[in-house]
Amino acid sequence: MLNYGLYIVATPIGNLKDISQRALDVLCNVDVVACEDTRVARKLFSLLDLPLNKTFICYEDHNEEAKAPDIAALIQNGKAVALVSDAGSPLISDPGYKLVRYCRAHNLPLCVVPGASAVISALQLSGLPSNRFMFAGFIPNKDKARKDLFEELKDINTTLIFYETAPRLVKTLQTGAEIFEMREAAVAREITKIYEECRNGTCAELAVYFEKNPPKGEIVLMIAPPCESSNFSLDIKNELKKRLPVMSLKSAVKEVAEMSGCNRNEVYAAALELKK
Repeated sequence: MLNYGLYIVATPIGNLKDISQRALDVLCNVDVVACEDTRVARKLFSLLDLPLNKTFICYEDHNEEAKAPDIAALIQNGKAVALVSDAGSPLISDPGYKLVRYCRAHNLPLCVVPGASAVISALQLSGLPSNRFMFAGFIPNKDKARKDLFEELKDINTTLIFYETAPRLVKTLQTGAEIFEMREAAVAREITKIYEECRNGTCAELAVYFEKNPPKGEIVLMIAPPCESSNFSLDIKNELKKRLPVMSLKSAVKEVAEMSGCNRNEVYAAALELKK
């Protein structure tokens, strides 16, 4: 039997085997499940062979503020409540923030049951610098708002991570090509599923690819840090000068790009200039 309180439980983002044993134990024993969509949550419980004799409460973006006191009241009355999103970790561009704030303000017990997160999984797949990164949530669907967001973030010395929908991806990449130019980008989709894919290139290159190959599934877009402010502060040309006499141009470019965190196309252009 669980102690009363709020349990923030991560659920799989695709592969059901990614659920933790602790998460299974919590979901099996809570009294109430607060979820974005009760149908999705019930289906997950069925697939995981978890008991359905619980109270399922719809808790989503449009009713967060109104529902938070009601769910907190259940906890005050001794109930164990699990907060889950449709997939992945609650609060990460998903509902939960207002409920957690409310519980903390009223000194109600809460704990986190960690698990899968598309943000972290995508970054691990991408090969982009991971020592510093910024998650900026969903990209706006309006052209001006999208461009303004990219302009605001483009000079920050960190890998940028966004969520995007499949139908808007190409338009977003085209805007990214204007703002981020030759910086390396990566698009990860269908993470942990059969058709998992992570493709790297400039935004322009990725836009061309996904225009020819329309994507499906959940999308994570990542942009490498600006080369000029690389954490390694390498003098790219000097590093290339050391390597070009003793290795092929391709190998030298690959090695310097990996060391510096710079876009490979930028390093290649510098190498060609030195060769001339």
